[in-house]
Amino acid sequence: MKDYYYLGKITKKYSFKGELLIKIDSDQTDIYKKIKTLFIFHSNKLNTYKIEVIRIHKESVLRVKFEGVNSEDDADVIINCDVFLPLSHLPILTGNKFYYHEVINFLIIDEIFGELGKISNIKENNSQDLFVINNTKGEVLIPIHDEFIIKVDRVKSEILVKTPDGLIDLYINS
Repeated sequence: MKDYYYLGKITKKYSFKGELLIKIDSDQTDIYKKIKTLFIFHSNKLNTYKIEVIRIHKESVLRVKFEGVNSEDDADVIINCDVFLPLSHLPILTGNKFYYHEVINFLIIDEIFGELGKISNIKENNSQDLFVINNTKGEVLIPIHDEFIIKVDRVKSEILVKTPDGLIDLYINS
């Protein structure tokens, strides 16, 4: 699974001929229009499904017809299953845009406090996703927000941030 990323979830049937709707975790549905294969997690493993037809149904929803899924009963087997793609299918991001998996172990450097530590995890929340940073004085949490991220340096595996006054003090000087 480490070589794959979560694309979305099969949410429901679309027709009696085995078409399915996939709610994807992306607002860029256009980049998925030419996919030929999806990987569906069911029966405790990733299973390869070839695509006959894929369409954009609405924002963040794909309508898919898989080879071999020709009836409602066939479709029922994979309803509510998670869908994955290989990491190699991700479009390359540049500048300050990044995928969460690619910045794990990046060093976070604050403009005022300097090196804070490396990102050990990303905590995804409904309200605000957070960098989880291992610091010598304990865990530091920094909101992932465009306003705070000054520069992402992929060559050096570093992210330069400017955090709000008092945020780092909560963790380091408490």
